[in-house]
Amino acid sequence: MADPVTEGRTQDSAGPEGLSENVVGLAPAQLDAIQKALAESDVEQVERLVEPLHPADTADLLEALSRDERKLLLRIIGAALEAEVLTYLEPELRNAVVGDLGAKTAAQLLRQLESDDALEFFEDLDEDQRTQILSLVPRTIQRLLTEGMTFPEDSAGRLMQREVVVVPSIWTVGETIDWMRNNKKQIVSDFYDLYVVDPRYKPIGKLPLSRVLRSKRPVKISALMSEDFYPLQVALDQEDVAYRFRQYSLLSAPVVDEAGRLVGVITLDDIVHVIDQEAEEDLLKMGGVSESDVYSDFLRTARSRFSWLAVNLLTAISASLVIALFEATIQQIVALAVLMPIVASMGGNAGTQTLTVAVRAIAMKDLAGRSMRRFITKELLVGLLNGVLFAVLMGIIAWLWFGDPLLGAVIATAMVINLVIAGLFGALIPIVLERFGADPAIASSVFLTTVTDVVGFFAFLGLAGLVLL
Repeated sequence: MADPVTEGRTQDSAGPEGLSENVVGLAPAQLDAIQKALAESDVEQVERLVEPLHPADTADLLEALSRDERKLLLRIIGAALEAEVLTYLEPELRNAVVGDLGAKTAAQLLRQLESDDALEFFEDLDEDQRTQILSLVPRTIQRLLTEGMTFPEDSAGRLMQREVVVVPSIWTVGETIDWMRNNKKQIVSDFYDLYVVDPRYKPIGKLPLSRVLRSKRPVKISALMSEDFYPLQVALDQEDVAYRFRQYSLLSAPVVDEAGRLVGVITLDDIVHVIDQEAEEDLLKMGGVSESDVYSDFLRTARSRFSWLAVNLLTAISASLVIALFEATIQQIVALAVLMPIVASMGGNAGTQTLTVAVRAIAMKDLAGRSMRRFITKELLVGLLNGVLFAVLMGIIAWLWFGDPLLGAVIATAMVINLVIAGLFGALIPIVLERFGADPAIASSVFLTTVTDVVGFFAFLGLAGLVLL
């Protein structure tokens, strides 16, 4: 009989616990085995199954378990929990995990994290838990956490790691290497670059670690350092930070305060998290939901979605009012009621395609000056071309369906008008919203749907009233 732990996994490269090293993530069979061990209160089996898990997989395990199962698991593994697990937890679960672990154990784990990870975890806790943890950590960590919380949310100051390898320009390669070897406890475990500072602690150069190791000991640091680096202000938004990393292919970048002094460093692993977070956030916002909907109770979820649905109700009513204007026309030509959703639907879908491209281009800072005008012109032409093609197709279908060539001509003309409008407003709406400081990912779809519905219904029913009656 197959072992429930390894069932469904490849058998090559199996580790000491019989788990395949080629499988990424927490396997369903593993989760079942751990839940079974928890149900039987088999402490040794739980420890044996959880111990080899990567911290990210342990975090997935905590998220997959029920509340009672999670409490029992944390009671069993307790302080043996790897500190890195805290950084992989979804923000909505961090309060619950700290409550289950207890403030003392949580503080012990927090002390093991690097400053950026510690701050990221700390900022998601509620006020009571922050106060308890601050009272249980050393003053140096207290200072880093409280100072970090003063920086704007989603800024470079919140992202940065305070542990930076800093050297003066007058040192040699040999002195630098000796200093790093003799001060292991003061240096972050993994780093890519050394930063060269002047006596006022302002960065004047950047030096990749690989260049240091390839150079001879007598060579001066000032001769090796590059002055071509990109300091980031502590208040810079994390989206702009991510853009600079992408634009200039950075592995790390120094963070400076208002006086230009070096206060931290942001590394590529932080940016991967930001890109993932921002992309997921924009996707969820376009649907009017949030990540917390997965973990919150149904009343809170319903309340958070109510406002979005209320806005959509208003837009639907506005489209219905347009239809009501042509009530007499629809009563005389029933075919209009059958065909009018097609015009609005085609416009909505075409506009959404343009809208998606526009929102992404804005996020990637690809729309500026002439490129913006080219983009709007192109989307207008795309809307016109697709409008003509689908107008011919739908006009023929309507003609054959209802035996009226004029009806086919009406829906064809309305199709062209709505697809051109969809292309234009799909491009313009997110650009205008972004100019006024609104998030295009949140509000664009509501405005676009209203425009394509109203224009689609008005064009189709209005033309039908003029031509067919």
